[in-house]
Amino acid sequence: MIYQPQEYKIKDERMKPFIDADEIWDVLESEKEPTKEQVREVINKALDKNRLSLQETAILINAKNPELINEIKEGARTLKEKVYGHRIVLFAPLYIGNLCTNNCAYCGYKASNKTVKRVTLDKEEIIKQVKALEDTGQKRLIMVYGEHEKYSPEFIAESVETVYKVKSGHGEIRRVNINAAPLDIEGFKTVKKSEIGTYQIFQETYHLEAYKKVHLSGKKRDYDWRLTALDRAQEAGIDDVGIGALFGLYDWRFEVLGLIRHVNHFEAVYKVGPHTISFPRIQYASELDIDKSYLVSDEDFTKLVAILRLAVPYTGLILTARESPEIRAEIMQFGISQIDGGTNIEMKGYTKKNGEKQDIDKEQFLINDNRSLNEIMDDLIKNKYIPSFCTACYRLGRTGEHFMEFSVPGFIKRYCTPNAILTLVEYLEDYAPEATKKRGYELIEEKMSEIEDAKYVEKVKKRIEDIKEGKRDLYF
Repeated sequence: MIYQPQEYKIKDERMKPFIDADEIWDVLESEKEPTKEQVREVINKALDKNRLSLQETAILINAKNPELINEIKEGARTLKEKVYGHRIVLFAPLYIGNLCTNNCAYCGYKASNKTVKRVTLDKEEIIKQVKALEDTGQKRLIMVYGEHEKYSPEFIAESVETVYKVKSGHGEIRRVNINAAPLDIEGFKTVKKSEIGTYQIFQETYHLEAYKKVHLSGKKRDYDWRLTALDRAQEAGIDDVGIGALFGLYDWRFEVLGLIRHVNHFEAVYKVGPHTISFPRIQYASELDIDKSYLVSDEDFTKLVAILRLAVPYTGLILTARESPEIRAEIMQFGISQIDGGTNIEMKGYTKKNGEKQDIDKEQFLINDNRSLNEIMDDLIKNKYIPSFCTACYRLGRTGEHFMEFSVPGFIKRYCTPNAILTLVEYLEDYAPEATKKRGYELIEEKMSEIEDAKYVEKVKKRIEDIKEGKRDLYF
C-alpha cells in the first residue's frame, strides 16, 4: 500500500508544490545555444555576488565550449574566495538508526533489503560514538536517521541533547545538524527545542516521474510531502535548512535548475535561501537497482558544482566522502565550503578497531574517502586551506535572515577567517601530530595577512595565546 499522509493538508499557499517540469525544460531549451558574450555576462554578474536566475543558470549549463567551461570554473574559484576566503568547514556524519520503512531503489537501507544489519543506537552507544569523534577533534556533527516510527521528533531531540552533553577532554560537539525524514510543523518545533543547527532534507530528484520510479513504497513515495517539508520547518521556526539532489537519478541539468528553483522559492516566501546545498552522486550500495543512464561523469560533476557556486553565492556547498580524495581535491577549489572528514557511516563505526574493513551491509552506500580526520586536515593545510570547525554564526543567531544581513554585503568573511583560525589553533593544540601542528602554525602566520580588518589582527593574536594557555571556544 502506498502511503498517503492523512495528517497533512495544504492550507497555506506558501506550502504548495513549486516545481514545474515543463517550466524547467522550457528554460533549458530557450538557452540552448548561448553565445560567449552571454556566458561571460552571466559570470560577471555572479562575480558581483548577485544571485542568478533560472535563465542565467541555464546559460552556464548549456555552455559547451571548453574555454567557456574553464572560465566558469575560474569564476567559481574567484567567487568562493571573495565570499568565504580560503577556509573549509569540517564535520562528521553520525548514523543513529537505520531502521526504515521506505523502499528507495538506490539505498542500501531500503526496507526490502534483508541482508542489511538493522541497528538503533541507545543513549550509551551514542555517548561512545561521540567520545570517539571528540577524541579525534570533531566539533560538528550531522546526525542521520532512517524513516521509521521509532525515530520520532522526541527521539531525535533526545539524541541531540545527549550529544551536546558529551565532553571528552577538551572535546565537545558544538553544533549538531540533522538529516532525517520530513516532519509536520509540530514535529519540527519539537526538534528545534534541542538547539539543532541545520535541518537537511534532500528531494533526491526534482523530476516527479523519475522520483516515482525510484521511490517504490513508504512515506517517501509522496513527492509533495517531501518537497514542502522544509517549508514546514520554516513555519516551525527552523530558519536554517539544507537542500540537495542525488545526482544520477535523472538528467543533471534538470536537477541543477530544480535546486535553483527551490532556492527561489525560499527567497520569495521566507526571504532567506537555504544555508547549504548538497549534490551527492550515486555510489554503490547493497542491492542497488537503478537506471544507470543518468550517472554523472567527473567532467559534468565538476562543471555543475562550479555553476552552483556562481548561481548561489551565499549558500554553503557540501562535498561528501562519497567522492574519492582525488575528485574532492579537484572540485574543492571551485566553490566548496564544507566537507566531511574522518567519515565512517557504519552503525557504531567510530568505535571500530583500526584496520577493520568496510562492511557494505552495515552502510547506506559506499564511502570513497576513508582518510582519518588528521590526514584530511593535513592535506587541507598543505594546500593552503584553513580547516574550520567554527559554529559561531549558529550560536550568535547569525542564521536565516540575519545570516543574509551579514553575508550579502560581504561582512561574513570578516568573521569567517578569524574564527576558522581560532578553531584550527584548538585542533593543533589538542589533537594534531607534531608535523601537522608545525605546518598548521606556518599556515596561520601566512593567513593572518588576509584578515582585511586590521583591528581584528591583534585580537586574533591575543586569542591564539589564550588558547595556548588553556582557554577554549573563543570566537567573534
